[in-house]
Formats: sequence, structure tokens, C-alpha cells
Amino acid sequence: MSVRALVLIGVVAAGILALDQVAKYLVVAGLEEGEVVPVLGELFQLHFVKNSGAAFSLASGFTWVLSIVAVGVIVAIIVFARRIKSTAWAWMLGLLLGGALGNVTDRLFREPGFARGHVVDFLQIWGFPAIFNIADVAICTAMGLFLLLTLRGVHLDGSKASETIERIPTPPAGE
Repeated sequence: MSVRALVLIGVVAAGILALDQVAKYLVVAGLEEGEVVPVLGELFQLHFVKNSGAAFSLASGFTWVLSIVAVGVIVAIIVFARRIKSTAWAWMLGLLLGGALGNVTDRLFREPGFARGHVVDFLQIWGFPAIFNIADVAICTAMGLFLLLTLRGVHLDGSKASETIERIPTPPAGE
């Protein structure tokens, strides 16, 4: 177990959760649901919506199931985190944990009620088919980092797969 990696996971997760919840608070306090505020014209806008489903509003009406799954993911990350020794993997888990906590906080504590709450989404990019939030950005960034680390063969302890593969000895010439 790496204390440094655990601290990094906690700091990143807490930072994402705080940034996400403060941004959602400001959106709810300052905008009406459905309101659109151009930031960079149509390229980037704040567009306040409430989402009872998952990404792209999938599974709307199953918020309680999504709440249970999210809590399960959070518990799994916390249990799994003890195995992490790599800084890159710690960043990945911190981003994932912070994003999951941000959205599950909405599902558990926002209207219409406990474990049925709607997630506050407010970021809209021209041409992208969904409105999202900071927690979603953290989760997607974590998944990109997960793919990158996996494709590069980086293990949880930071070593690379190529460093741990035993080479098959080449038979001497002439045999």
C-alpha cells in the first residue's frame, strides 16, 4: 500500500467533488432550468438541465438503480485504492471517485427525493449530443487515462508490462 497514492486519490477526489458541487450550486442559484447562457457564442454554452438518467439521459426513471450502482462503484474504488502505487493510476482513481461522488451526491440529495434525485447538467459544447457537468468530465477523463495506462501496459505499481515479461531464451545457433 502506498500512502502517497492514497492521499493523491483522496485529494483529487475531494477537489473534483468540491468543484462539481460548487459549480452546480452556482448554476441552480443563478439560472432557471432550461436557461442557456452563451460563453463562447454557440461553441460553448451554459445550459441548465436536470437529468434523471445516466449519460445521454439513458435509463431515465431508474435513478434509484443508478444510485445503487454508483455507490457500489465508490465502494469498489475505495477498496481497490489500497493496491495502487502508481501516481498515474492514483490520478485516474481520484478522478473517477470524485466524478462518481459528484453525481451520486445529486442522485441521493436533490429533488425529487432520496436516491431519486436528478443530476444537474450545465455544460454544452456545439456539436456534442449531450449536456454534462464537471463530474462527467472527471469520469470521462479517468476513462481516457485508464485506456492510456492499459494500452501502455502500466501496472498498478507503476511498472510496465515490458519490464515484467520474462524473455524466452533463444536457442544457440546450430541447434
